[in-house]
Amino acid sequence: MKSFPNVFPLQGKSFARRRNDLSTASMASPTGLSRIKLFMALSRTPHGLLDMATPAMAAMLWLGHVPAAPVVILGLITAFAGYTAVYALNDVVDYRVDREKFQSLGLETTGNDLDSVFVRHPLAQGLLTLKEGILWTAGWGTVALVGAYMLNPLCALVFLAGCLLEAIYCLLLRVSYFRTAVSGGVKTAGGLAAVFAVTSDPSAIFLVLLFLWLFSWEVGGQNVPNDWTDMDADRDMKAQTIPVRLGTERAARIILRSLVGSVLLSLVLYAATPASLHLIYLPGALIIGGVLLLLPAWKLHQSLNREHAAALFNRASYYPLCMFLLVTVSAFLS
Repeated sequence: MKSFPNVFPLQGKSFARRRNDLSTASMASPTGLSRIKLFMALSRTPHGLLDMATPAMAAMLWLGHVPAAPVVILGLITAFAGYTAVYALNDVVDYRVDREKFQSLGLETTGNDLDSVFVRHPLAQGLLTLKEGILWTAGWGTVALVGAYMLNPLCALVFLAGCLLEAIYCLLLRVSYFRTAVSGGVKTAGGLAAVFAVTSDPSAIFLVLLFLWLFSWEVGGQNVPNDWTDMDADRDMKAQTIPVRLGTERAARIILRSLVGSVLLSLVLYAATPASLHLIYLPGALIIGGVLLLLPAWKLHQSLNREHAAALFNRASYYPLCMFLLVTVSAFLS
């Protein structure tokens, strides 16, 4: 597993000492990026591509084999459109808040952060207009909605629920740190929709375990670590996040416990899935969970260091992809 470099080289300097006015920061931003890369930055496409492994993994966990070719093709298009739309929706709904943060505090644009491969918040930086962001989000959202409906009308309802939860999550920024739970619900939508795409009558127990597994991974491996890296700016913006409200020590405990729960649930799913999986799945799930989730979470728990929070976020982002590969190999060997 590759190591992740220092994502925040300016650690230790207050955001107040790094204030930039809008014009200066915009000039410093990577305006040389092509238009398509700016739209990909809006949708966090590199992260979205990794997230697409989640519905693929969920479908394999239920079936134990690759779905029929038409389902695979339509599912890939729908998943790409869905993640592209939902990630862009985050920046569209948060446009005013992100722009306020950019004007008063500036935005770090390091390429070492998975969500900053191209540029952070192109809408807030004025690299894309709000109208362009809305049209991009609505266009991909329409593709995702149509594709989801063709797979199963219930998939379309799950997608709409995910979009609604994403909007609610953004609107709760200055209201409650319980918004983290809403984020957990958003990230489960792709996996749940994928199950309905391959069966009309899934097991309720399986769905609940899948939901809790993905929910725990999102809270401990994505949302809270990501909020940790933005803690200084969030505090100045009066944002309500777990690291800001509860402090780093309690945030680290929440992260560690969530990820321990996620790894344990990945093992329980072996017994709950109707698919026939080889026993290699069990040690494989422990190794993947240990390397990508537990080890970086423990380092963060010990250091309470923002760099380790960023490293955990990056490593945990690869968890669905690695688990998808494990499920595929386990199904092939069974």
